[in-house]
Order: sequence, then C-alpha cells, then structure tokens
Amino acid sequence: MKPIIHAIAAAVVAAAVLAPTARAQAPQTAGEVLKIDKPGARITLKHGEIRNLGMPAMTMVFRVRDPRLLDGVAVGDRVRFTADKVDGNFTVTALVKAP
Repeated sequence: MKPIIHAIAAAVVAAAVLAPTARAQAPQTAGEVLKIDKPGARITLKHGEIRNLGMPAMTMVFRVRDPRLLDGVAVGDRVRFTADKVDGNFTVTALVKAP
C-alpha cells in the first residue's frame, strides 16, 4: 500500500508545482479596446474566446493587474491579452497592441 500513497503524494506535489506554470503560459486572446478607465484600472474589451477561463467571445470589463498596461493602448486599438481570475476578479495580466 505504501507505494500507492507515495505515487499519489508525488502526483499532488507535481500538480501543485506545475499549476502556476500552466497559468503563466495562458494563451493570448485577440480583442478590441472599447473603453479605458485608468483611475479605476479597468479596460472594456470586445474579445474572442478565453480558453483558460472557459469564457466565450463577448464584451466585458476587466480589471488590469498593472495600470501601466493601459498606457500603451487607446480606444479602437486591436490588442492581444492574457486574462486570469485574480482574487475572484477577471483580470488582464498582459496586454499589447496587435500588429
């Protein structure tokens, strides 16, 4: 029975170690900037499917992890972004203008 317990413990540890890596490599999503709220650190995006969140294409407001991400974009810009759920809120963690 001990080898099974060790195998389960090893799997749990591996999952805990790999989970942050998997989230850090979340796929980028295409979107269009509809509104920017710099004081509130929020951005409204019309976006495609966000696979890592199981979210279909839609328009919604996101928090921005770092308000400086908003400095390089304007309403109407096409962007690529990464979003995740941070402290219970859908949050943009990376944002760049699309080429």
